[in-house]
Amino acid sequence: MMNKNGVPTRLLGKTNEEVSILGLGGYHIGKLEKDKSIKLIRRAIDEGITFMDNAWCYHNGQSERLMGEALKDGYREKVFLMTKNHGRTKELFKKQLDESLKRLNTDYIDLLQLHEIINFGVPQKIYKEGVLDAVLEAKKKGKIRFIGFTGHRYPLLHQEMLDLDFDWDTVQMPLNVLDYHYRSFQNQILPQAKEKNMGIIGMKSLAAGHIFKTNISVQEAIRYSLSLPISTLVSGIDSIEVLEQNLKIAREFKKMNDKELNEIRNRFKNESFKGQHEYYKTD
Repeated sequence: MMNKNGVPTRLLGKTNEEVSILGLGGYHIGKLEKDKSIKLIRRAIDEGITFMDNAWCYHNGQSERLMGEALKDGYREKVFLMTKNHGRTKELFKKQLDESLKRLNTDYIDLLQLHEIINFGVPQKIYKEGVLDAVLEAKKKGKIRFIGFTGHRYPLLHQEMLDLDFDWDTVQMPLNVLDYHYRSFQNQILPQAKEKNMGIIGMKSLAAGHIFKTNISVQEAIRYSLSLPISTLVSGIDSIEVLEQNLKIAREFKKMNDKELNEIRNRFKNESFKGQHEYYKTD
């Protein structure tokens, strides 16, 4: 699929929502001055990026506030808005959700994801503390449309989330060439998510910048991630120059075939089998 500005789109799993294959990362836009951030967000939307990433915790809420400003003047209706929630109890989930709605200047969030499932015991806590009941209540009230979860440390914890008695719409995880060889989300979780027809959101295609300690190019790294069976790839974009670079990669994207995928994986095996450059898995 292709939108009018040349950025390909894909279905976000069983939500049947069509989103751009490139998503705008919420963390980086929160580091910019207000005018620059709003200009960057609107430029991204005008150029064809429809998937907006954010989180309640980014820069003490500043990322959400800036995005809320940028989505005024009709821009809210042009995007699929996602943010993330750290609530580990029913009460905290509700509080953070209402704060996110206020900051984002919207009546509803298209996709809310339970954020940073990175510590042991969290999946059970979410279940026992009634967070999922609060999720369903918020959905019934029209505050959120879809629900998912994120994490970047242990595929095992993603597995525990999938094993809960809950029908997740989406999942977000690190998906890059280095991940293939160490605590691999693409080997352990991606096939299950695909089988469940979940919307699969890739992140850390550049291993938070550490991938450049290898000899891979930006174009090659992003192309690898986009060649996996994902719906969209969240990209950290902090300037118009980076935006234009990533838009060009997305517009010219051609999926790697199996031979190309195997070749690039083998190329980086020795640099990734210990998680050498994926600090978010080992810190």
